[in-house]
Amino acid sequence: HGNCSILADDAARRLADFVITESGFGSDCGAEKFFHIKCRTSGLRPDAMVLVSTVRALKMQSGRFDVRPGQPLPAGLVTEDRAALRAGAENLQAHLDILRAFGVPVVVAINRFPTDAAAELDDLRQLASDHGAAGVAISDVFARGGAGGEALAQAVIDACGQANDFRYLYPLEAAPEEKIETLAT
Repeated sequence: HGNCSILADDAARRLADFVITESGFGSDCGAEKFFHIKCRTSGLRPDAMVLVSTVRALKMQSGRFDVRPGQPLPAGLVTEDRAALRAGAENLQAHLDILRAFGVPVVVAINRFPTDAAAELDDLRQLASDHGAAGVAISDVFARGGAGGEALAQAVIDACGQANDFRYLYPLEAAPEEKIETLAT
């Protein structure tokens, strides 16, 4: 766990404390374990979730590219290919659906690569909103440092203030088969 304090420079000048934890890779593995194991045993109730995505990852999820270790990335992954992005957005929608089932607002953080086209970033922002994200922000901390993360920080603050109906997907006393079936579907 890490503590993170955010000081806004606007007229509100508010100081807020947030505890941020990484649940692990993927909503279907890491987040599910976080919710059903960590939250149950600790009594923690998350205020928001952040789902990290990239233009490049969604284009890879389209199935249109042959990526091989040690080989240069296919051109469509590092140049604008909005059709591939839209095709791969099914993956984003699936992860958002899983996370939203827990009743917690989800912010999509778009980790920006220097090769991302502005139109692709706009498309991804719109796709995330259309698929139910409570907020969407571009994270550009690699290129811009802390200033590149301010929009994401604000989106998380805003999501933490939204309605939250956190719930588990199965009761603890459910049979193992029922738990597995719930998670598999």
